[in-house]
Amino acid sequence: MLYSMTGYGRAEATFKDKTILVEVKSLNGKQFDLRLNIPFMLKPFEVEIRNKLNESLLRGSVESTITIKSNGISKPVTVNKELAKSYYQPIVELADELGIPKENILSTLLKMPDVVSSSSEVLTEEEWKQIQDLLQEAIKALMQHRLEEGKSVEKDLLERVAAIEMHQADIEKFEPNRRVKIKEGLVKLLEQHVGPDKYDNNRLEQELIYYIEKIDISEEKVRLNNHCTYFKTVLEEAEASKGKKLSFILQEMGREINTTGSKANDMEMQKSVILMKDELEKAKEQILNVL
Repeated sequence: MLYSMTGYGRAEATFKDKTILVEVKSLNGKQFDLRLNIPFMLKPFEVEIRNKLNESLLRGSVESTITIKSNGISKPVTVNKELAKSYYQPIVELADELGIPKENILSTLLKMPDVVSSSSEVLTEEEWKQIQDLLQEAIKALMQHRLEEGKSVEKDLLERVAAIEMHQADIEKFEPNRRVKIKEGLVKLLEQHVGPDKYDNNRLEQELIYYIEKIDISEEKVRLNNHCTYFKTVLEEAEASKGKKLSFILQEMGREINTTGSKANDMEMQKSVILMKDELEKAKEQILNVL
């Protein structure tokens, strides 16, 4: 089971004289990074809201907006004069730059965030409980979206790993011919520079064994196969957040593939190594969006 970091959740309800809307969306990110937009009346609960989002969503670049609209009976309002003044000068300067008339600046100022607020805007315990329920509902919807996105990512990753294993099997087919080619190459060099029948065959066999041992890739094959198996095992784990662990495994796979390439000394094997690297890079791109 795999979760993507990309998702969207929304929950809305009307409670007594208020309409409450909670929206949460997330994109990929190395850590948990939250941008929270809430009305003034929710400021006392901001830490609790942030903690709830953090513990539920774990990782990603998250944006959450909670809006509360009052319905029905009009209530007394207050105007935050200092805040309105701070908005005034930048708006006047912008109007001058754009050549826009300034007759309607007051109406614009009154529409700015938190300039006008209800003087009796205090949440009751019931209203706060309703907001908590809606926040949980939006988070649940986002996680379901993440899960659906994660299914397609998981399918792609399994295909990439299977392709790496296939190319690894191709490399094994080329190994016997590689040893023959190495021996033929050494014999040819000796015949050219020393002369036929003028070199020691026993010494040639010793040098050949030494050379083949240096470029042996048996250990790399075993480790790469183990990494591929472990990668698939981690994919099946129930843990929600495992993108970093999978990324580390891909790094280890890359080390074995690179070492195999440096030891290959064979054109056909190098082709398979390049194909493995291509699949690995595509897998790394996908992992960037895994929770």
